[in-house]
Amino acid sequence: MDFVHLVEMLPDMWNAFLETLLMISISTAVAILFGFPLGVILFATDRGLFWENQLVQSGLGFIVNIVRSIPFIILLVALYPFTKALVGTTTGPVAASVSLSVAAIPFFARIVESSMREVDKGLIEAAIASGATPWMIIKDVLFLEARASMVQGLTLTIISLIAYSAMAGVIGGGGVGDLAIRYGHYRYDHTIMIATVVILIILVQVFQFLGDLTAKATDKRK
Repeated sequence: MDFVHLVEMLPDMWNAFLETLLMISISTAVAILFGFPLGVILFATDRGLFWENQLVQSGLGFIVNIVRSIPFIILLVALYPFTKALVGTTTGPVAASVSLSVAAIPFFARIVESSMREVDKGLIEAAIASGATPWMIIKDVLFLEARASMVQGLTLTIISLIAYSAMAGVIGGGGVGDLAIRYGHYRYDHTIMIATVVILIILVQVFQFLGDLTAKATDKRK
């Protein structure tokens, strides 16, 4: 480790860290905004539930599975035209956030669906029998019972996005991954490579700790 060189690179590393946080923040917000309702629809339209519709359930499930099946690096390239049309560029952290968001939405949707399937069906049946509306069942039964599991799932989503954001650096997405590629790989700068790995490890550990803490605080079983 060349500590003098490390100090010289601190401004670049800080900018790369902020770019990574920007990518993660945008894609996580989009994942929650679109992934949560998508997960609810996937769950509620299944057989025997209050919005039962096999056509919708199968159709959405098929689309979700297709997106999840595409390797992220291929998804990045495939979404170039859409990214260009949406944000006007295919490079930088905001552009990379488009692909990250598209990857995160179905991922988080499946987590929401899975979390809701863990809820005791007796509670749902009791709510229906008492005259509760679908919105009341979602808000007062499903969300409350499954929120700890959803928080853990959101934590997993964020950690996956950290890995994806590093991959986005390969094609000019910015962030810590871009710094590792430009300096650590192309210039054989082992100091920067080690530093970027440490940054990513710390970032993952911080989000995992906060996620576990929040999940425990929201778990009704505690």
